[in-house]
Amino acid sequence: MVIIVTKLVHCFHLSRRYGQYTMNQEVTKVTERPPFDRSGSQDSLDELCMEAYWTEIENIKKSHENRQDDQEVVVVKEPDEGELEEEWLKEAGLSNLFGEAAGDPQESMVFLSTLTRTQAAAVQKRVETVSQTLRKKNKQYQVPDVRDIFAQQTGSKEKEAPDGTESQSVGTDENKYRGKDDQASHLGVGGKDLTPLVPEEAPASETDINLEVSFAEQAVSQKESSREKIQRTKGDDAMLLTYRVPKDKTGTTRIGDLAPQDMKKVCHLALIELTALYDVLGIELKQQKAVKIKTKDSGLFCVPLTVLLEQDQKKVPGTRIPLIFQKLISRIEEGGLETEGLLRIPGAAVRIKNLCQELEAKFYEGTFNWESVKQHDAASLLKLFIRELPQPLLSVEYLKAFQAVQNLPTRKQQLQALNLLVILLPDANRDTLKALLEFLQRVVDNKEKNKMTVMNVAMVMAPNLFMYHTLGLKSGEQREFVMAAGIANIMHLLIKYQKLLWTIPKFIVNQVRKQNTENHRKDKKAMKKLLKKMAYDREKYEKQDKSANDADVPQGVIRVQAPHLSKVSMAIQLTEELKASDVLARFLSQESGVAQTLKNGEVFLYEIGGNIGERCLDDDTYMKDLYQLNPSAEWVIKSKPS
Repeated sequence: MVIIVTKLVHCFHLSRRYGQYTMNQEVTKVTERPPFDRSGSQDSLDELCMEAYWTEIENIKKSHENRQDDQEVVVVKEPDEGELEEEWLKEAGLSNLFGEAAGDPQESMVFLSTLTRTQAAAVQKRVETVSQTLRKKNKQYQVPDVRDIFAQQTGSKEKEAPDGTESQSVGTDENKYRGKDDQASHLGVGGKDLTPLVPEEAPASETDINLEVSFAEQAVSQKESSREKIQRTKGDDAMLLTYRVPKDKTGTTRIGDLAPQDMKKVCHLALIELTALYDVLGIELKQQKAVKIKTKDSGLFCVPLTVLLEQDQKKVPGTRIPLIFQKLISRIEEGGLETEGLLRIPGAAVRIKNLCQELEAKFYEGTFNWESVKQHDAASLLKLFIRELPQPLLSVEYLKAFQAVQNLPTRKQQLQALNLLVILLPDANRDTLKALLEFLQRVVDNKEKNKMTVMNVAMVMAPNLFMYHTLGLKSGEQREFVMAAGIANIMHLLIKYQKLLWTIPKFIVNQVRKQNTENHRKDKKAMKKLLKKMAYDREKYEKQDKSANDADVPQGVIRVQAPHLSKVSMAIQLTEELKASDVLARFLSQESGVAQTLKNGEVFLYEIGGNIGERCLDDDTYMKDLYQLNPSAEWVIKSKPS
């Protein structure tokens, strides 16, 4: 099956308990079953791992029996053929290919011109489905022919290619984007190739996650290589490997580092890339439409995250994680993370029910007595909060995509898919998930005393995140084993590799840079035409168009500003070894008065303008390499928005 799943299924075979837990919270009677046959032996920790999973299922059942369901599910009919694909195109930022704007798809042409071949094939496949569906329905507005759309894109590439990149055609035939010359589209900004091909010689270490090349293109390349390489990363051996992201001289970009307008483009590209990856690997990826549920518009439990945050921001402006969620984690940590069986041992069901009612009544008034909450009760309340969200923390739209990660053939591809899925989560879900995973890692850090390894924590938490109560699940016993082992594996990856998963792949950032460059070029053309019509002097305009940096700063020197901290700017000579942290240190040492009022980590160096909207730089960014990538950028020191 998949990497860890084989091992975990053996753990299942040891478990004498079996409970069918469906996503609508109906739990059938837990029955005693004889152990299944197994060929090999496992250590005692493995024997306990799935026992913890089924125990958690039973605890969820007991908790549900002691809680009143505050939600009424409204049945929604299955979407018609083509509706999901049309929704997909909207989510991917390509809605203007259809509907009233279908006659003028130029806005999407720039976007399409930056796609890799596998990404373009994924888009074309959905465009074809929607086109056929709309023709069947005889829609009144114009339905473009998919060949026309991609012909425009291809023609645009062939004519313009402003950065010296080779023009590339797009086709749906998988053979058209296979082979050494078709690994990925070349993206160029400032004369620099941004998306290198997958190297044929000296391949990256097995433990390196390559963020510079499209994941789908890597999958195409891997499918062509010998299967022996894939087999080496399967089974128990994969569990022994630790994966990492190699250092990038132009800096690592994390979620939260980019301006909102660029992050929106990142999300569009992440959806297309995820779809392309699943297409290449033959995995079905269908977004689920949000289930219509009558929810509470106030309170703590069974309340949508967005509603909770609206309430909380009235109390604490700028809050990004629900206050009750933060307080429950804080209460657990106050009891000490060394407690044996933390998260695994449940609180008493009746007591949990009473605490919920008290919290609902007193939490926002500030009169709730937290001293009365035992540590295991707080852990049970935290899991209950997650479980009773009207829509899952992993989102209705992408929950099945998260579950499908278990079907990807290698651990690297599983991590790549999870990386894209984390990017696609709504901000509130992503921020809350991050807080949860950071807490779970702190629990794991104390495993020597609390006996909660990363796998034990994953087993306990997986049912709470993945068993969503409004989505039905019918499965046989063996499939239940495999599914439970699979989602526990996903939970394990989320905890262990959370820093990696909150990184925006460089190839996607480079595609955003290319889009911005293309848009700036088109805007400049339009402005010149407008100025010509208005009889402005063209030479005067071109002089004004030159950046202040070009006029005032010598070659190889950057000017750093901190408008919110100082009226003085600083010219800094670029060297091969100069990093963003060095620039910050120099500026703050010059402005001693400013430095004394700031704590370490309160301000950051930003790359602003040029081919990016705004990007917060990590300390290890080599400034000369980044300057060559974006020579028109300004360099500003400021604090990060909360």
